[in-house]
Amino acid sequence: MTAPRFVAACVQMRSGRDPARNRDAAVAGLREAASRGAHFVQTPEMTSLLERGRENLFAKITAPEEDVTLAALRETAWAHGIVVQVGSLAVRSGDKVANRAFLIGPEGEILAAYDKLHLYDVDLPNGESWRESATYTGGSCAVVADLPWARLGIAICYDLRFPALYRALAEAGAEILTAPAAFTRQTGEAHWHVLQRARAIETGSFMISAAQGGRHEDGRETYGHSLIVDPWGRILAEAEGAEPGVILAEIDLALVAEARARIPALRHAKPFTVEVAAPRRG
Repeated sequence: MTAPRFVAACVQMRSGRDPARNRDAAVAGLREAASRGAHFVQTPEMTSLLERGRENLFAKITAPEEDVTLAALRETAWAHGIVVQVGSLAVRSGDKVANRAFLIGPEGEILAAYDKLHLYDVDLPNGESWRESATYTGGSCAVVADLPWARLGIAICYDLRFPALYRALAEAGAEILTAPAAFTRQTGEAHWHVLQRARAIETGSFMISAAQGGRHEDGRETYGHSLIVDPWGRILAEAEGAEPGVILAEIDLALVAEARARIPALRHAKPFTVEVAAPRRG
């Protein structure tokens, strides 16, 4: 039996403070990807809004069932018969915000949703400080979902730094893993490519990661370089720097079986304990 093949696309964006403008840019990206033959299209983290100010953020977001960007992307998926992974949207979750991904089927139905597990609370050498936990509430459940061609493992941005999550997704049957992101320029320059390739190599999976790129209206600067990486760690497609645009690559699922047969690390894992060695005297 021949392994499935399909065309995947990443829409690289530079989302700002106007949800309507961001929505229109995302829809345009989906339409371009579909016109170029994509069957699966992914948008970046925070597709509909990049806003650091808590008060301004809350003034512009809604519950998912009222989110106009989600509604527009569902309509676009249906109109073009494509599967869409919305990298994430900021949506209301009680008195906080959920950083939530949505997987949309070709009839516009929501197939899965995932709340970002790991929140970005860091202080960077250039003086940037981020405290996502002050505004966002983290998820507690990893998610895999079945596409027409393969099983997808859903993750978001900072999740990329937690290999145990990606291994768990692969052990749950995921052949395609994801990390749509709004990576800062500083950390992206240092770590983006190596982390994407490492997650692919460790699990013998494809990595598909659409990114935000450039200088945003709220003052942050993101790295861009959306990537599609094969299970051997080879980069199949990469966006040009931080500029908005669409990249595509053919996904051949036979490469997953091939990589996992060559280096069966998923099957070779074994339980272990960690011992703190005591110094020996005499």
